[in-house]
Amino acid sequence: MSDLFVPEIQGNLRKFRLSVPETINEASGMLVFGRKIKSVVFSTDVSIIRNTNADAVIAVYPFTPQPVITQAVMTAAETPVFVGVGGGLTKGSRVIELGMHAEHQGALGVVVNAPTADETIKALKEVIDIPIIVTVVSDNCNIAKRLEAGAEILNVSGGARTAELVKKIRQDFPQVPILATGGPTEDSIKATIEAGANAISWTPPSNGEVFKDIMQAYREGKGHPEF
Repeated sequence: MSDLFVPEIQGNLRKFRLSVPETINEASGMLVFGRKIKSVVFSTDVSIIRNTNADAVIAVYPFTPQPVITQAVMTAAETPVFVGVGGGLTKGSRVIELGMHAEHQGALGVVVNAPTADETIKALKEVIDIPIIVTVVSDNCNIAKRLEAGAEILNVSGGARTAELVKKIRQDFPQVPILATGGPTEDSIKATIEAGANAISWTPPSNGEVFKDIMQAYREGKGHPEF
C-alpha cells in the first residue's frame, strides 16, 4: 500500500521545535545497526539536539575531543550519536583511545577528521565494532585507501563543491555509504541527494538565531512565535 496515513502525536509545549528540511526525506537513508538514518543534525548544543526531529546527531567540534562533552550530548539526545574523535589537532593513539571510550559510552559511530592517517584508521578499526566515519573535504582524498584502512561511511563536507564531490565518489564507489552536508537551501540539499548522498547532515540555526524572533515578538507584546 502507498500513501499510508501516519498518525502524529504532539504536545502543547514540545511542538515548538526545529524540523529538518522536508527534502531530506527524499534520501535513500543508510542502515546502521538496523536503524535507518536519513537526517543527521550537526550540533553539540544540547538544547538544540533535544528539540529537533533529526534521525541522528553528529557531534563534531573544533576543539580536542573530550568524553565529558560526548556524554553530555548522548545524555540529552533522544537519537543515536556519531561522535568526533579527532584526527586533526588530536592524533595517533589518543584518537584510538577516544574511539574506544566513545563506543563504551554508547556512540553509534565515530567520526575522524580529514587529516587522520590511514594507519590510525586501521588501528582504530581493530579495537572498535562501531563504524568509522571518515571526513572527506576535497577530491585529493584517496577514497580507496580510506576504505581499505577501515572506513565504513564517508562524511563529505566540501563546501560549495559537496554535491560535485559526492557525485565523483558515487561514480567510483557505487555502494559506499555517504553522509554529506546539504548546504543552506532545499535546492542544495536536493542536488546533494541526487548526486548520490544516502544521508544529509543539517546545521540548525543557533540558539541566538532562534531567540532573535522570539525576543522581537516579546518586545512587541506578542506571544511565542512559531519557528
